[in-house]
Amino acid sequence: MSAKRSAEAAVGSARARVNPAPSAVDAMVSNIRALITDGGLKVGDSLPTEKELCERFDAGRNTVREAMRILKAYGIVSVRPKVGATLIDDRMERALDLFSFNTLEISRRTFNDIQGFRKLIEVGTVDTLFDNVQPDDIAALREINAQLRHAPTISDASEQDFRFHLRLVSILNNRAVRDVYRIMKPVIIRIMERAKQLRDFNEDTFEQHSAIVDALEQKDRIHYQYALVSHLELGLWAFEEETRPEQQAV
Repeated sequence: MSAKRSAEAAVGSARARVNPAPSAVDAMVSNIRALITDGGLKVGDSLPTEKELCERFDAGRNTVREAMRILKAYGIVSVRPKVGATLIDDRMERALDLFSFNTLEISRRTFNDIQGFRKLIEVGTVDTLFDNVQPDDIAALREINAQLRHAPTISDASEQDFRFHLRLVSILNNRAVRDVYRIMKPVIIRIMERAKQLRDFNEDTFEQHSAIVDALEQKDRIHYQYALVSHLELGLWAFEEETRPEQQAV
C-alpha cells in the first residue's frame, strides 16, 4: 500500500472512531422521529404497527421493538398491547425522573455550578423582575416566607425555601425557566438542606428572604442584588472542596 493510501486509511479510521456509524437501533429511532415530524403527527396519534415499520424501513422486529423502548423511555410514545404505539409528551416527567435519580453527595463544584446558574436567573433578570412584579407577587412571596419561618423540620423549611424561589422566578412569566427549576429541584433541595443543617434553618432564611422581598417591592436594584447574591452564596462553606484527579495523590 502506498504512503498516500496508508495516510488516507488512517484518516478514515480516525474519523470512524470520532463519528461512528449509527447502530441499527439508533437509525430506527431517527427514522421514526423523522416519520413523526414529516407526517405532522401530534400527541394522541398512532404510529404505524410494528409490522408496517419493519417493512417500511427494512428492519427486523427486534430492532423496531428496541427503538420503541428507547422512544418510550424518552417519554415520546406509549406502547400498549392490542393498541400499539401512541404519541405522548411525557418528556418533562422523564427529565424530572432522571434528575431525581442523582443521589450523589453535593460537592463544592456542584454548589458553585447550581448557585451560579441561579444567580444568572434570579439576579441577572432584575430589570424584567422589576418590570413584571405585581402586588400579588409580593404578597405571595411574603406568605411563603411566613410558612418557612414556622416550618417544623429542615425538610419542610427547604421545601418552602424552594417554593419561594420558584415563585420569584415565576414573575418572569417564562415557562422554560420554571421547567428548568422543576428539573433542578432535587439538587437545589439537597443544597438547601445541607446548609440548613448547620445554621438556624428557619430564622436566617426568613430574614434573608424578607430583605429580598423588601428590595423587590421597592425596586431597589442595589439592595436586591446584594441580598440575593449573599443569600445564594451563604451555604458555600457547608460543602467540601472537590479534589480534581490531577491533585490526588498517586
